[in-house]
Amino acid sequence: FFFFFFFQAEDGIRDAQESRGLGDVYKRQVLGADTRSTSGPIVANKNCIKIHYLAPNMYCCGAGTAADCDFVTDMVSHELELIRLNTNRECRVVNAVTIARNHLFYYGGYIGAYLIIGGVDCKGPHLVNVSAEGTVKWVPYYATGSGSLSAISMIESYYKEDLAVSFECER
Repeated sequence: FFFFFFFQAEDGIRDAQESRGLGDVYKRQVLGADTRSTSGPIVANKNCIKIHYLAPNMYCCGAGTAADCDFVTDMVSHELELIRLNTNRECRVVNAVTIARNHLFYYGGYIGAYLIIGGVDCKGPHLVNVSAEGTVKWVPYYATGSGSLSAISMIESYYKEDLAVSFECER
C-alpha cells in the first residue's frame, strides 16, 4: 500500500531578529510518503519517487498513474519557475493549484494524477487536494493513494489543531 499525507503542525522555531508581531511559533507543513507503487494487490516498484519539488516554498505528492504525476508536477514546476523569473517574487500556492487544476480539468480526468500540494507563502501555510478531474479542496490534512483509508483513520484519530512537530503516535 502507498499513501501520502500532509498536515499542518507548529514547532518552536524562534526568529533570531526582534519580533515583528509574528509570534514565536510558526506553522509548518509535514509531509509523508512511502516509496512503493502498487498495481492492484502487487507492489510494482519499491523505489518510486512520490514527493515532487514545485518551488522553494512548496512540494507536491501524487497518487494515480506515476508517469502522469511526474509529467504534471514537472509542468507545474516549470510554469512556477517562469512566473518567479518574470515577477522576481516567490510564487503563491494558489498559482500552483490553478496551473494544476486548469491542466487536469482540460483533460476531464483522463490524466490519472491526484495531487496534494502543500506550501507556505505570504498568506500562510496551505494544503490543497487537486483531483484528476480538476476539483480542488483546501484542507487541514489529507491522505490519498491505495493506503489512504488506513492513513486517514490514523490522522483523524490523532490530529489536533496546533499539533507539535515532535508529536508521536503511541500504538
